[in-house]
Order: sequence, then structure tokens, then C-alpha cells
Amino acid sequence: MFSYVPRSDRPSARYSLIRLPRRTTRRLTEADGFSLIELLVVILIIGVLAGIAIPSFLSQTTKAVNTQAKELARTAETVAETIATANDGSYATVSKAELHSNEPNLLVTPSKREAYLSAVTSTPTSYSVTATATDGDELTISKSATGTVTRTCVSPVSKTGCSGGATSTW
Repeated sequence: MFSYVPRSDRPSARYSLIRLPRRTTRRLTEADGFSLIELLVVILIIGVLAGIAIPSFLSQTTKAVNTQAKELARTAETVAETIATANDGSYATVSKAELHSNEPNLLVTPSKREAYLSAVTSTPTSYSVTATATDGDELTISKSATGTVTRTCVSPVSKTGCSGGATSTW
């Protein structure tokens, strides 16, 4: 390989053709690359981190599923109160069909992909709405004749979805 390199000792010719040495091939020594032990240690560290992170992500998914059902039950509660306001304080007409007609975003048909409103019961002075999450947890908001609102969660499938137990409040 030839290249022009400036030569300061010849003022008449600024550049002259000189031969540059070829690159020599370097042999690999023990210090090059990673050893098997180093690679195994890195894989072990990655495995430990994955073992910690994956269960944490899975619990967040369960929380998200239950939060979707809670939001649905809370929306149904608001619509039930709206229906009662339009009917002089009577909850007698509160039903799945009536809730869905007043709020079309309420999903009332069973679904494996989204929470849905699974049960609605009402009397002239009380009502109860139940939303079922995709994991089977049932979240219920009930209003009694005295005006007391209760929120319950039942986990009939996994028995651990509602705050770690089969039943709880929220």
C-alpha cells in the first residue's frame, strides 16, 4: 500500500511516495475475549434479575385487571344514581339493560378480554351492581336502604385475587 506522506527534509518536493509498513496480524492471547466463567456469571446475574422482575410484573397485571372491573362497577354506580335521580329517588328501574341504555360504554355481555357488568339487582330503595374481571374476580358495589355503600370483592376462581384472599372489601 502506498501513500503520500509529507517530507520536511526535501523542500522541492512537498510529498513523496513512501511505502508504509503492512499491518501485521496479531495472534490472540489468553487476555482477549471473555472466559467461560465470566460469561456464566453474567448469565447468572441476568437470571436472578429476571426472577425478581417477572413476578413483580405479573402482580401488576392482576392489579390492572381488577382496576378495570372496579372502574366499571364505579361507573355503573354513578349511572344507577343518575337513573334514581330521574325517577324521584327510586332504584326500582335499575337493571343491566337500563344501565347500558344510559351509558353505552358499560359492557354487559360476558367477555374474556374485558371486565363486564355481570349482575344488577335493585329495589325501590337499594341496588347492587357487580362487575366481573377477566380473571374471574367479582367486584360489587351495593347501596342499602339506609344509604350505606359497601364495596366487596369475591375471588371464586383463584381465591387470591381480592387482596390475597377469597373475599375482601375495596
